[in-house]
Amino acid sequence: MIAIIDYDAGNLKSVEKALNYLGEETTVTRERKAILAADKVILPGVGAFGEAMERLRQYELDKVIRETVDKGTPFLGVCLGLQLLFAGSEENGGVEGLHILDGRIVRIPSQPGLKIPHIGWNSLHLQNQGRLFEGIEEGAFVYFVHSYYLKAEKEDIVKASAEYGVQIHASVEQGNVFACQFHPEKSSGVGLRILQNFTRTGEV
Repeated sequence: MIAIIDYDAGNLKSVEKALNYLGEETTVTRERKAILAADKVILPGVGAFGEAMERLRQYELDKVIRETVDKGTPFLGVCLGLQLLFAGSEENGGVEGLHILDGRIVRIPSQPGLKIPHIGWNSLHLQNQGRLFEGIEEGAFVYFVHSYYLKAEKEDIVKASAEYGVQIHASVEQGNVFACQFHPEKSSGVGLRILQNFTRTGEV
């Protein structure tokens, strides 16, 4: 069973639909027992960092996420879900994150001809042998929607990066924690393979 954490963020249904397409059993929940009992857990999300952290704390999901990660359950953050796993974000005037991973979320710098938010398909540079990218070719395209991006503190956790005016740390892995800035559930066959790779990860 894969638990998809419900904290009133968008994008839950599309993640659920993609996993169901892969034949996975899912539950969309904010119940502590259901999340801790799951074989794997996903934190999706689109929206503002500050509001998302507020909701996680309101439902005490910040504690549940830490328990889940400490327990060794494979955990995947998607889009805003990636950002929330880090120390904090410049968005909303500066907000503290879950700080499960080391790094900061910063705004994509404005440049002539560069549209922000970054919306659309972008190629990935694969590095450091990411488990999510098994069977994925270098330069594969995935779908992004974001105005802020990750600068991870440790380069060795970065498994994929993308160029959009700056180098974006697009995917990270550390132990049982995985995260993607892009939307695998909206990234066609490549994204489905990434989700499938996640479903095959064992406990660490």
